[in-house]
Amino acid sequence: MSSPTNSVPYGVQILQKISDKCPRLSRIIDRENLYKYSVLVLTFITYAAYHASRKPISVVKIVLYQNCSEVTTPAPINNTDPDWCNWAPFNAENHSALFGTLDSAFLFAYAIAMFFSGLIAERVNIRIFLTIGMILSGTACSMFGLAHFYNIHSMWYFIGVQIFGGICQTTGWPGVVTAMGNWFGKGNRGFIFGIWNSHTSIGNIIGTLLASLYVESNWGLSFIVPGIFIITSGILNYLFLVVHPTDINTDTHLNEKVQNGHKKKPSTSPQEVSIPLGDISSKELSLLPSNKDEVKEKTEGSPILSHLNGSPKKAVGFIGAIKIPGVVEFSMCLFFAKLVSYTFLYWLPNYIKNSSTYSPSQSADLSTLFDVGGIFGGIAAGIFSDMFGKSACTCAVMLFLAIPSLYIYNLLSSVSLIVNIALLVIAGGLVNGPYALITTAVSAELGTHSSLKGNAKALSTVTSIIDGTGSIGAAVGPLLAAYISDHFGWTSVFYMLMSSNVLAILLLTRLVKRELQNVG
Repeated sequence: MSSPTNSVPYGVQILQKISDKCPRLSRIIDRENLYKYSVLVLTFITYAAYHASRKPISVVKIVLYQNCSEVTTPAPINNTDPDWCNWAPFNAENHSALFGTLDSAFLFAYAIAMFFSGLIAERVNIRIFLTIGMILSGTACSMFGLAHFYNIHSMWYFIGVQIFGGICQTTGWPGVVTAMGNWFGKGNRGFIFGIWNSHTSIGNIIGTLLASLYVESNWGLSFIVPGIFIITSGILNYLFLVVHPTDINTDTHLNEKVQNGHKKKPSTSPQEVSIPLGDISSKELSLLPSNKDEVKEKTEGSPILSHLNGSPKKAVGFIGAIKIPGVVEFSMCLFFAKLVSYTFLYWLPNYIKNSSTYSPSQSADLSTLFDVGGIFGGIAAGIFSDMFGKSACTCAVMLFLAIPSLYIYNLLSSVSLIVNIALLVIAGGLVNGPYALITTAVSAELGTHSSLKGNAKALSTVTSIIDGTGSIGAAVGPLLAAYISDHFGWTSVFYMLMSSNVLAILLLTRLVKRELQNVG
């Protein structure tokens, strides 16, 4: 029989031993809240690291193809070749198409693999699943940078790395949402998840800053350093992430409470143990085993494959997950919401540059305000969802308000810098608010829906279905924007984005009606 402490991450075991040697410290610190908010911090760092490792490619594109006449020539280099500063194969005339191929390779691999990632995540140890995924993601990111050191110029190599990276990155979202859903209940889930979801923007900023440090001197390090960052974060998760409240060895802890000053009867049934209510809370009492042979569904000390544990509950399959009320509607809504959001992510700097007199660097800096607005939009969506308990209505209202905001931004963004900033923040909040709410609080709520009758093992699958469907939209949007802008102009792109919002609202109509009927 394994030791009771085998279920606790090694780093937490060490901290527990230190705490046990300091009785005064143990009385001051509420361990449950400590574990709970450590999950909040660790998962925030985790997904920020995932996004930081995705960002270097957008920064390094600048130096893989550039106007060499505007680049200061290093002393050892003979600059008689007008193309000396570019990196093959991206020095070709169709370099934009090549960069688009890299983006598509990553996004489509991510979208397709996401559907399978959730199915795997609900059957394995989440902590180890995240750790392995982060190490592999860091390896994929570093492999792109190694091309600089090993003088690799094969387009197939870069495409292969992007596909590998896209697949590895799918381990992140089901894992972190599952951990958060296990610890944070419905009471203030929207608000907490709204703040927590800012990890996406923070990760983008970190990735940009790390990549920009080396982009002009050694672009290989622009990938390797973020790769090391996510690998380090993965090791941190392995040591300290407590995925589920039952993973902190609650049973042993409560039994020690019972034994200290209280005489137990031979039976292990909690009903037969005399325990003053003042010593053990009702919540703790509910966690005591009702049968001595009961085992946890999936402990941290178990093998990564949960079926080896003899888990009493079966994982919910793909068909079972999509039958949960609301999963299909929110998945398709996210398809269009992400289509709009990722079109801005990949094309907003280009749009600002072409519709104004700003320089490329100024256009890139200005585009970050869209993400700033997204942070506030995600928090606002979470607050409204908590206040009224109507996620579909919240998403529908924000998506509706986003339509005129997109139209006005396209019409008036060139009037002045202040107007551009204000409209960007507003549009970013209204576009990204529903996106943030659906991928966090809504996914967590659907993954623990009452129709599952207490089986919360669908959380990873539901999360992957919703985010995977949205990721297909994320891959399609930038491709459509590239084609439409070249053939019909940017105004047509904005009409496409507004039409996407209309379709997203229509998909939520049935859920909105149901929520409104439940008023009062």
